[in-house]
Amino acid sequence: MTESSYPDVQLFIAGQWRDGSSGETLPVHDPATGLEVGRVAVARQADLDAALAAAAQGFETWKRVPAADRAKLMREAARLFRERADRTARLLTQEQGKPLAEAKAEVLFGAEIIEWFAEEGKRVAGRIVAPRSEGTLQQVFKEPVGPVAAFTPWNFPINQVVRKLCGALTTGCSIVIKAPEETPASPAELVRAFVDAGVPAGVIGLVYGDPAAISSYLIPHPVIRKVTFTGSTPVGKQLAALAGAHMKRVTMELGGHAPVIVAEDADVARAAKVAAAAKFRNAGQVCISPTRFIVANSVREAFVAGLVEASRGLSLGHGLETGTTLGPLANPRRVAAMERLTADAVQRGATVATGGERIGSAGNFFAPTVLVNVPGDSLVLNEEPFGPLAAVRGFDTLDEALAEANRLPWGLAAYAFTTSLKTAHALTHGVQAGMLWINQPAPAWPEMPFGGIKDSGYGSEGGPEALEAYLNTKSVSTFCG
Repeated sequence: MTESSYPDVQLFIAGQWRDGSSGETLPVHDPATGLEVGRVAVARQADLDAALAAAAQGFETWKRVPAADRAKLMREAARLFRERADRTARLLTQEQGKPLAEAKAEVLFGAEIIEWFAEEGKRVAGRIVAPRSEGTLQQVFKEPVGPVAAFTPWNFPINQVVRKLCGALTTGCSIVIKAPEETPASPAELVRAFVDAGVPAGVIGLVYGDPAAISSYLIPHPVIRKVTFTGSTPVGKQLAALAGAHMKRVTMELGGHAPVIVAEDADVARAAKVAAAAKFRNAGQVCISPTRFIVANSVREAFVAGLVEASRGLSLGHGLETGTTLGPLANPRRVAAMERLTADAVQRGATVATGGERIGSAGNFFAPTVLVNVPGDSLVLNEEPFGPLAAVRGFDTLDEALAEANRLPWGLAAYAFTTSLKTAHALTHGVQAGMLWINQPAPAWPEMPFGGIKDSGYGSEGGPEALEAYLNTKSVSTFCG
């Protein structure tokens, strides 16, 4: 695939791929070269009005489709999406930068998510409640909430969309997706699989454009009954407040700053290997990426050595090149952020064990970086780095480690390594996070809840819990005479 093979991406409204009504487009850049590879259409108010009207009509159609038939169509979409994995993965690498193997894994995992939600939707059920008087029937129904507005980021342009899309579709809701302008082609291919599988017109809408303008128009609109957002905490709070002012159902998956507690009894070599793989996946541009490495002082030196060795074994390059295991950052803003955070940590007394600098002058490459002896007031320990930056500091007691892990206002993901059941139990109940992985990387399986607490948001985008936000509960009591 050459740069010229990247498509110009259109909007999808009322069952049709189309340009924006204004004819405006935005450039899409390859983050490995900085070159423009394509354009994406911009939606203005006329386009949003058309998408909303279509979603309202699509909801009336889709909510009447039996769950088993919805599941059958979703499984066909998964089959098509999996069949087209190679092409979609290459588009994803071109626009986002991650290595091709990671991009293909994201596509294939997306297909698995579709299949899981398809089956889970068939298990949505109400219940019969025992009445308190003879001749009374008491029932509880679960009904789709209505058209959904979804807002997704650029770091996982397929897997952030697919959870929201499938949560809506499997419960009988229609959806308008505001996908990322920086990475538009891969979510468009996801939508195309559903379209080709036979989803009725209006059930899915796909738009791009000015995020603030689109969110401020869609969220208050009376057609929209549920909002789901993945992104930064400051933006999430603004959108949640806007949705709350209009009594809209909301799911928020926001920022994090995931601690990694390495206890003194951990398998240190394995902990370093697993933590490095999790840290440098997608160049650290992962909402659940481990960021703060809180390591027992007795094993800190050995852990750092393992982390440095693993980071130096990565092959930095264009994601489409054979052998690349670490791609570029998605945009120049991330490179500037890495430079700023590294410089601040060093100024405050930290040491760069490896990396710490931009690589080359073309593209957005930054070396995998390990900082040691990082002071607690360093920006990197207080701002989500969202890049290939690992900050290590030590602890003497588990209470110290838990205090540091819970110090920040976020509570999305956390990791821990220990061979002690007692320590694992203490971590399970002591770490304040929506998700905790002990002695393993972070497999975000669709059957498990996915979401955070505190400033990391609320609601889930995984497990049966994910469907609840797309459903209304109706209580019906009938006196039968």
